Amino acid sequence: MTFANSIELLKFHSVAYTIYAFLIISIVAWFAFNLTKKEKAKSIVRIPFYGYIAFLVVGGVGHHIFTYNTIPWVQEDMMRDDIKPDKVFHITIKDHKWVLPAKPMVVNCKKPTLFIVDSKDLMYGFGLFRHDGSMVTQMQVDPGSKNDLMWTFNFDGTFDLTSTEYSGPAQYDEKGEDLMLVKNAVKVVGCGNKGGN
Repeated sequence: MTFANSIELLKFHSVAYTIYAFLIISIVAWFAFNLTKKEKAKSIVRIPFYGYIAFLVVGGVGHHIFTYNTIPWVQEDMMRDDIKPDKVFHITIKDHKWVLPAKPMVVNCKKPTLFIVDSKDLMYGFGLFRHDGSMVTQMQVDPGSKNDLMWTFNFDGTFDLTSTEYSGPAQYDEKGEDLMLVKNAVKVVGCGNKGGN
């Protein structure tokens, strides 16, 4: 099972977690119902109860074991030391302003890209967003710490950049507009398709 982008992944996991949540709620309801009974549960009744609990544990752990490869960023996080990025972008933030190496930062499709972000004053966030406002990826940017994010884009497109951490009122103007929003900050080329990443 391979997902082409994080939107498909989110839809799949939303359904899986909803079903799992209802199964867990059912066990709580079953337990609560048995508390209302005057007679104590016989040991034969306990066997299905503990069997159901075991099913939930095996199902929850199994879901994560069998689907972890579908999450786009897992392999890059696990094998990070062995991956040589195609491009590296050094970005600085100071006084609620981005200092970008280029605009747009052009990224090659299906090639790992490394974003290294340095804050000179406050805690910020580095977030890439689709034009519909949904997030592609993000990381926290802590001043004085190593802040880097490796990401592989699978679709052509342009993405907006903004801080995903509240960094004080100076991030917004009188109308509430985000002053740190950089439209079309990242451009992905070479996929031959358009989509969501």
